Amino acid sequence: METTTNRTYDVIIIGAGSVGAPAALAIAKAGMKVLVLDQFPSQGQGSNKAAIGGIRATHSDPAKIRLCLRTLEIVKSWQETYGHNLEWTTGGYSFVAYREQEEQTLRTLLKVQKAYGLNIEWYDKETLLDIIPDLNRDGLIGGTFSPEDGHCSTLLAGHAYYDTARQAGAEFRFNERVVEILTREVAHGSHREITGVRTNKETYHAPIVINAAGPWAAQVGELLGFDHPVRPDSHEGGITEPVAHFLGPMVVDIRPAPGSKNYYFFQLHSGQIVFCITPDPSIWGFDCRETSVFLPQVAQRMVDLMPRLANIRVRRTWRGLYPMTPDGSPLVGWTREVGGYLMAIGMCGQGFMLGPGLGELLARMVTQQTTVDDRETLEILSPYRAFKGMEALK
Repeated sequence: METTTNRTYDVIIIGAGSVGAPAALAIAKAGMKVLVLDQFPSQGQGSNKAAIGGIRATHSDPAKIRLCLRTLEIVKSWQETYGHNLEWTTGGYSFVAYREQEEQTLRTLLKVQKAYGLNIEWYDKETLLDIIPDLNRDGLIGGTFSPEDGHCSTLLAGHAYYDTARQAGAEFRFNERVVEILTREVAHGSHREITGVRTNKETYHAPIVINAAGPWAAQVGELLGFDHPVRPDSHEGGITEPVAHFLGPMVVDIRPAPGSKNYYFFQLHSGQIVFCITPDPSIWGFDCRETSVFLPQVAQRMVDLMPRLANIRVRRTWRGLYPMTPDGSPLVGWTREVGGYLMAIGMCGQGFMLGPGLGELLARMVTQQTTVDDRETLEILSPYRAFKGMEALK
């Protein structure tokens, strides 16, 4: 029988997904005793397994650019560093413009993107067609291309983070749902601080709890009386049969259309085309059943943009959850009301690309080693910020 000592940790992470597993690795490597709790039977069984695997630093938000640039460094060097093959492919990302509105948006964003170190340029129609020859020429103005972005297998990457975190000393416990976050009053009852958590199976002790629960983050926050502004929004994706390789970059079209906002697709190294669309209006809730609307909707848009896709057969579709915030950017930071409670929530469908870079930032936060750049990032992502507008390249 375990003793209380064996159930005492430096940090407890709730959620073993795109953020929780990389955070566990980074914190364990920093020398801290880490426990990761997850309600599902194994790592990455929430939103992570529904992700399509794209990783880009092509954002309009400086915090996201910085975090994803670090993620790209981690993923690109992973096999050499740790030995796992993540099926990483440096194919780049291209945001295309067929209207002046999108051209203006993309050109305007180049200044901040380049200022934060992103390798990206605007290409006119003919030059962009040299990069992506199968784009529909009619009405094409041009687009941006960031050659260092790419994609990898979400399943292989998730297992690699988990496996490496365990080797570094992190503990994972699955099929355990957190039902209470334990606190004690300090400063004559005017403040609380974390002491641990209670699950449906056991009680664990730690002075720090990180909420990395993805779409379930608000439910975790409710255990402390918080109303985190994170709502799950379901998005549908699909994959085709494999065909001979013809497409390098992830292609993103940010034009709105009836029933949808942007959509995006890319070709795996093994030949399949993977695709996803952003519904409009949003589909709120936890329902992940496939719909009859998605495939006709996205297929028409994709074929209009790239006619060559017309005769490729779709093999499977699925739905996953985007934990959305009011402005499309994550909430990362310590709470002022409860000492030791750290939020890493509201990834807005970009947890896979933010997770490794964010995991290292969380490690610096819990070891009190944040940098000047970190503090700027955390100010941007502060849970206490005023929500204004929406991230332009959501």
